[in-house]
Amino acid sequence: MPSIPRYPVPLLLLFLFFCSTQAYAREEPQYDEILVPLMVQNIGSTEIPSIICKDSIYLSISDLFNFLKVRNSFSPRQDSLTGFFITPQAVFLIDKVNNRIQYQGKSFTLPSGGLFHTPTGLFLQSDYFEKIFGLLCVFNFRDLSVTLSTNIELPAIREMRQETMRLNINYLKGEIKADTTIARNYPLVHIGMADWSVIATQRLPGTSDTRLNLTLGGIIAGGETNISLNYNNFSQAHQETSHHAVVNKSFDEKQQYYRWRYANNDHQALRQIIAGKIFVQSTASVYAPVVGLQFTNAPTTSRRSFGTYTLSNYTEPGWIVELYVNNSLVDYTKADASGFFTFQVPMVYGNTLVKLRFYGPWGEERSREESINIPFNFLPRHEFEYTASAGIVEDGHNSGFSRIQLNYGASPKITVGGGMEYLSTVTSGKNMPFLNTSVRIMPSILLSGDYTCNVKARGILSYRAPSNLEVELNYTRYKRGQTAISYNYLEERKLSISRPFNSRHFSAFSRLMLNQVLLPDTKYTTAEWLLSGSILGIGTGLTTYAIFTEQAPLYAYSNLSLSFRLPAKMMSTSQLQYEYNNHKPISMRCELSKQVFHHGYVNISYEQNFKSRITNIGIGFRYDLPFTQTGLSSWHNNNMTTLVESLRGSLIYDNKTKFLDANNRISTGTGGIILLPYLDLNCNGQREAGEPRVAGLKANISNGRIQYSDRDTLVRITDIEPYTNYHIELDPNSFDNIAWQIKKKSLNVAIDPNRLKLIEVPVAVLGEVSGKVYLNREGQGRIIVGIYNSDSILVAHILTEPDGYFNFMGLTPGSYTVRLDSSQLLRLRLSASTTVIPFHIICSNDGDMVDGLDFQLFVP
Repeated sequence: MPSIPRYPVPLLLLFLFFCSTQAYAREEPQYDEILVPLMVQNIGSTEIPSIICKDSIYLSISDLFNFLKVRNSFSPRQDSLTGFFITPQAVFLIDKVNNRIQYQGKSFTLPSGGLFHTPTGLFLQSDYFEKIFGLLCVFNFRDLSVTLSTNIELPAIREMRQETMRLNINYLKGEIKADTTIARNYPLVHIGMADWSVIATQRLPGTSDTRLNLTLGGIIAGGETNISLNYNNFSQAHQETSHHAVVNKSFDEKQQYYRWRYANNDHQALRQIIAGKIFVQSTASVYAPVVGLQFTNAPTTSRRSFGTYTLSNYTEPGWIVELYVNNSLVDYTKADASGFFTFQVPMVYGNTLVKLRFYGPWGEERSREESINIPFNFLPRHEFEYTASAGIVEDGHNSGFSRIQLNYGASPKITVGGGMEYLSTVTSGKNMPFLNTSVRIMPSILLSGDYTCNVKARGILSYRAPSNLEVELNYTRYKRGQTAISYNYLEERKLSISRPFNSRHFSAFSRLMLNQVLLPDTKYTTAEWLLSGSILGIGTGLTTYAIFTEQAPLYAYSNLSLSFRLPAKMMSTSQLQYEYNNHKPISMRCELSKQVFHHGYVNISYEQNFKSRITNIGIGFRYDLPFTQTGLSSWHNNNMTTLVESLRGSLIYDNKTKFLDANNRISTGTGGIILLPYLDLNCNGQREAGEPRVAGLKANISNGRIQYSDRDTLVRITDIEPYTNYHIELDPNSFDNIAWQIKKKSLNVAIDPNRLKLIEVPVAVLGEVSGKVYLNREGQGRIIVGIYNSDSILVAHILTEPDGYFNFMGLTPGSYTVRLDSSQLLRLRLSASTTVIPFHIICSNDGDMVDGLDFQLFVP
C-alpha cells in the first residue's frame, strides 16, 4: 500500500496555489517535486515523483516506466531517455534538448510546457502518456492521485500473469516453492500417539459384552510403528448362556493389528519396507490377515502430476487464447495469422477439466471445455514401479502367500505390467502369473485389461463425455473349475451409466447399473437405478433394485429417503422401502436429530418392518468433550431392550516440549508440527542461550488443526497426513513491534508419522537507520543513498524523498556505513562535505534505531 505523503495539507494547497518555489535547473521555471499515489489497473499501487501545476500533473518518466517494467536508460547528462516499449522493435527516444519524442518511427514535438527536466530526471505531462504510449493517466486533483489504465499488456502485467501461471502449474503438480525446506526425521525410538475406545452393551433380557481398543503409534528404528490391541468378550458371554463352543476368543490374534513401515520417498529404487500385517491386492480370495514383508518403490502419497499432452486447434486470427486447468490459468497465447494455436497441457491424476477462453480484439469472448480422466493405475512415461509381498495367511492352515507386481509407463497413453501370485491352498494351480495393461485411446476413452493364467480375464472400457456423462463396460471371464476365487462364476458382465444434472433450483445425480452373472447351471441379472440430489433444499434419494433369474419371476423394490431441516435447527430423515411385486411397503424408518449444548447431538428414531413385524424405537445422545467423545443410546424392539455406552479419544505427546494433549479425534497414524518462535537477537538463524520465546506468531496451512497457546507461545498443528510435504505460510504481520521480522515466511515441511515435529522459527530483531540530505540548507530529493556492511558489501539502495529524508528498516546487528553515490554527485555537479558516515546497530529485544545521519551538499 502506498504511504501517505509527508506534507501537511495547508502547505501543499498553498504550494499548488502559487505553483512556484525554488528552481531545479536554470532553464526550467521554479517547481517542487512531490510524491503522489499511482494506481495501475491489474498491477497495484505505488508512489511516484510528480510535479503539479494548475490542473495538470507531470509524472517522472523513468519511475513510471520502471514500475511498469518498461526498459529505459538515461543519457549521461540525464536530458534524454531511451529504451523500448513492450517489444524490442518499439524503440523510443525522449529528448529534452529538442523537446521531442520519437517512437515507432514517428516524431512528436512537445510544447514548451510539456516536458520538464530536473537534476533527478524527466517529467512528462500526463496527457502525452496516452497520446504517444496508450497509457491513460487520470489525475484526481481532490485527493492528489493518478489512476493509469490501458488495453496494452504491459511487461509488469505479463510478468504477474506468468508468475501466476507458474504458481498454478506448481500447485497442480504439488510442487510449491518455499523459503526453506525441512526434511523428514528418523528417530530411533519415539512413542507419540495413542487412541482408545470403550464400548459396553447390555441386552435385556440377554447377555452383556464389552469391547476395548488401544492403539499405539510411534517410531522404531526410523519406521512408523502402529500396534492395535482389541478385546471383545461377546463370544465368552454368548457361551455362558447358549452352552455352545467358543468360536472366537475374547482376545483373538486375528483381530490384533501390528505393522512397521520404513518409508523414504526420495529413494527411487526402494521407497517402502513394510513388516507385520500387510495389505495385499490379491487375485485369489484371501479373507484372513496376511503376516509378512512387503517391498515397493511406490510413493506413500498419491501421485499428482502425470505429464503433458499437446492441444492444438484453430480460432480467429489474432485472438488471445487462455488455457485453464481445473479453473486455474496455466498458459495463454495469441493465435497466428491462420488462427492456429497450440499448448502443452499439464495433466494430473483423476479428472482434469481443461477450459479454453478466447478473447477477440473488440471484446468478443468465447469458451470451450473438455475433461481428461487419468486413473491412478497409469504411470508417467518411462517410470517403473514394483511391489513384492510374501507372508503367512492367518486362515487356520498357515497358507503361504506371495505376490510380485511390476508396472511400466511405456508411453503417455500406455501402461503395461505383469507379475506372479502364489497361494499354497489353491488346488487348481498355486502359481498364478498375470499380465495387465491400461491404454488411453482418446482423452475421454480408457481401456484397461488384465489376465491371470488359469483363473480369469477381464476388460474395462470407460468413456466420459464433455457433459460429464460417464459410461463404463466391464467384462470378466473365469476359468471353469478354478479354485483361486471362492465363487464359481463363469462370466460377469457389468454396465454403468451416470450423469449429473444441475439447474438453479436443483442438483441431481443419476446412475444406472446392470450386472449379469453366468453360473454353470443358471444365470441372473441385477439392475440398480439411483437418483440422488437436492430439490428446493430437500435431500432426496431414490434407489430401485430389480433381480432377474431363470427360476423365479422378476423381483423389484425401491428405497426412498428424504432429509430436510426443521425449525430450531432440527433435521428430519425419512426412509421407505417399497416392494412392487406385492404392491405394498416393506419397511419405514423416521429419525429426528438436533444439536444441543453446542457440542451435543440427540436423535430419536422409529422403524417398522411390515414383513417381519418387528418394531424398533431408539434414542441416542452424543456429546463431544475436548478430550473425549461420549455416547449413550438405547433401542427397544418387540422382545428386547439394548443399551450401548461408548467412550473414545486419543492422546498426543511430545517429549521435547513436554506437551501432552487429549482430544476426541483419531491421532494414531497422523503427524503434526510445533512452531516455536523466538527472538533471534544476533540474526544468525540458530537459537542460542538468552534468546527468548516470543508470542503472537500466526500461521496458515491448507490442512490440519491449528492451536495457539499464549501460555507457552507455541503454535501446534495436528491431524496432518504423514509422508506429505505441507506448505506453511507465516504471517509477517504477526507482531506489533515492526523491528521483529520473519525472514523465511514460507516453510515446506515433510510430516513424520506419529510425531509432532518441532520447528524453531527465528524472528529477527532488526535495526533502523534514517537521515536527511540537504542542498543549500533545504532537503534534496532523489539522491541515491547506499548502506554497506563492515565488509563493504551493499546492503540497501534507497532514494531520498522530495524533502531529502531517507530511512531503512532491516539491518542486522553490526557495523555499517551510509554513503552517497559519488557517480550521481559527479553527474549532478554536486559535492558533499562528507560522503560516508559510519554507524552501529546493537543487539536489543526491541530493535535499535540510529537517526540524524545528515549529509550537506553544495555546488562547487
